[in-house]
Amino acid sequence: MAETNLTNCDVEPIHIPGKIQAHGFLVAVNSNNFAIKYVSDNIEEHLGVEPKEILGKNISFFNKVLQDKAEVVDLENLLTLGARQAGFDIINPYKIKINEQPFYLIIHKSNGSFVLEFEPATLEYDIQNVIGKAVSEILINKSLDKLLTKTAQEVKNMIEYDRIMIYKFHEDGHGEVVSEVKNDELEPFFGLHYPASDIPKQARELYKLNLTRIIADVNVESVAISADSTVDHLDLTQSTLRAVSPIHIQYLKNMGVASSFSISLISQGELWGLIACHNYSPKFIDFKAREGCKLIGNILSSALEYRQVEEDTDLQNHYTARLNELSENLERDKVIVNALTAYPTTLLDIVNAKGVALVFEDKIYTKGETPNNEELKELFDWLKLTMTETIYHTKQLSTLYKPGIAFKNIGSGILACMLSKDMGELIVWFKPEQLQTVNWAGNPDKQIEMLPNGEAKISPRNSFATWAQIVANTSLSWSNTEISGVLKIREKINNAINKTANEIRLLNERLKLAYEELDTFSYTISHDLRTPLTSIKSYTELFLLKNNTVDEQGKNLLSRVLSGADKMQFLIDEILKLARVGRAEFELSKINMQELIDEAVNTSVAAYKAFDTEIIVSECPQVSGDQTLIGQVFSNIIGNAVKYSSKAEKPTVKINAVLRGEEVIYSISDNGIGIDVNHHDKVFELFKRMENVKDFEGTGVGLAIVKRIIERHNGRIWFESELEKGTTFYIALKK
Repeated sequence: MAETNLTNCDVEPIHIPGKIQAHGFLVAVNSNNFAIKYVSDNIEEHLGVEPKEILGKNISFFNKVLQDKAEVVDLENLLTLGARQAGFDIINPYKIKINEQPFYLIIHKSNGSFVLEFEPATLEYDIQNVIGKAVSEILINKSLDKLLTKTAQEVKNMIEYDRIMIYKFHEDGHGEVVSEVKNDELEPFFGLHYPASDIPKQARELYKLNLTRIIADVNVESVAISADSTVDHLDLTQSTLRAVSPIHIQYLKNMGVASSFSISLISQGELWGLIACHNYSPKFIDFKAREGCKLIGNILSSALEYRQVEEDTDLQNHYTARLNELSENLERDKVIVNALTAYPTTLLDIVNAKGVALVFEDKIYTKGETPNNEELKELFDWLKLTMTETIYHTKQLSTLYKPGIAFKNIGSGILACMLSKDMGELIVWFKPEQLQTVNWAGNPDKQIEMLPNGEAKISPRNSFATWAQIVANTSLSWSNTEISGVLKIREKINNAINKTANEIRLLNERLKLAYEELDTFSYTISHDLRTPLTSIKSYTELFLLKNNTVDEQGKNLLSRVLSGADKMQFLIDEILKLARVGRAEFELSKINMQELIDEAVNTSVAAYKAFDTEIIVSECPQVSGDQTLIGQVFSNIIGNAVKYSSKAEKPTVKINAVLRGEEVIYSISDNGIGIDVNHHDKVFELFKRMENVKDFEGTGVGLAIVKRIIERHNGRIWFESELEKGTTFYIALKK
């Protein structure tokens, strides 16, 4: 085997070592003419013949050599039978005696050769019975942990090794001891992690092809294979005697292990892990016992595959159920943000994440653990530039987006879904950093050993003290199930958005018709109703002026007609104001609120002759709005405060303002009649007047106008009131 160095360690040709282990011997023949192409150098120890004496000879010659030391066997017929059967399963192992010692002949095909391997037969018990009992004991366990532990125990019972471990490979190739059965005096390895370089890729590939592997004694030198000079290296992939990489031998020696045995565990066609067996003294395992262990490995592999499928199905069903619930939310609630965030099932439930952020209609909504809004805005801007596909995901965000290091404990991994690139609308799920201490069995970086000639050579680690390594800035991976679920919910959301857009389009058409009808209504009020009303008032006044003979009763009746006409005129003016508010164009400007409020106060006091009302006005900061409309708001609210407190013992109105963020919040308080709590929900409705205001003039239109004006300014209005104690209205506007 060529020297393994820093540049070729991971491609070491371990399937063609050119050597075998010393406990057996090997002969390989051409599969066409049965000419002997390879012979192990220790054949003389077993058969008393040198390799050069039989190389190039026909198998019949070797058959005669074998018969001198062993019982009669027709090798040519065995090879012919195997060739016809396209395999040697019905023959292996073929038991013979050599020098009165039992041996197994194991045959396999390797490229253009038939390889005949001879190894001792040492089994002294009924292996079939042992295997049957072991399988029964293993299969009664339902949980995965118990299944693994019981398998390790049964393998230990069968081969009597000092330590049996079940070793699982992770996504990045590193391994973990997930189950262990050992002699009491041994240090535990359970839970330890080992670097991927301990079992390199080419070794893992061999474990998939050859499901068992024995190293009988690490301290015995391997035996070279002599070959016909015209042939290439013999491929020993399927060999039971194949020699081991010297690096691995040194690795085992460093651990104090004298003999090892492994059984491959395959799930869904890939190497899931190994049943790794260590013995601290040399120990050979009979071929049939190894085959029994292989059967146990196959059974465990099937159980692992079934369990994995079962877990995947359960997870798929869970996410599908949450996805269906979220879809129902979108059908039920027309407000898309509410449907995604306000119900028991939210966007956070359709993937295995700790937080989710949604940017929709220029607003950010979050659930669970997410970065702060400033960090989110920067991340969203980066994603809008970075994302070329609908979906983007990574488990190491900070390696791609440097500011992500600031929130690695929340979002080392992200899964982003673009709803609309034009609108800048997207959803991002966050997985936290899996900050975990991984207990490496030694330093995961192979040490470098300097040879006398100055060449650097990789050698296995000389110490297996636990090496703690922190896996930082990395989250769990995003599964295909999670990504598929996100794609599905994106489709559902976009369907809901399109449906809402169509509904809005229809509403706009209806609104257009309503505006046209409102124009007609406004015209009717301003012309068709005002004209006859003006006539009624004018002719009534003229009649009173020219007819001095009308008695007092008649005058009272006609005065009521005039009063009714005035009230109707006032109501018409109020309705027109309400109609104009919704459509009037206005320009925002800074408003001198001190002047505006002083004018509203003076007008209200004069209108209601409330000269004994105490009006307290604090500082009045400026706001942004339409001067005329905001004046109308404060005139109405202050007028109501003055009017409804006028019958109090000491009428008082207080006007105050506070600054909160970007808002100015005005409060107008009175100690008047108050509003019954049962009527609080009707205060801003059109034509609604409370039961306790019958003695006060009004139309029930003013507060509806106020609310509409405030809404057009993107402000807020609310109130607090208690019957017979007074009312406070709050108006929040931008500074």
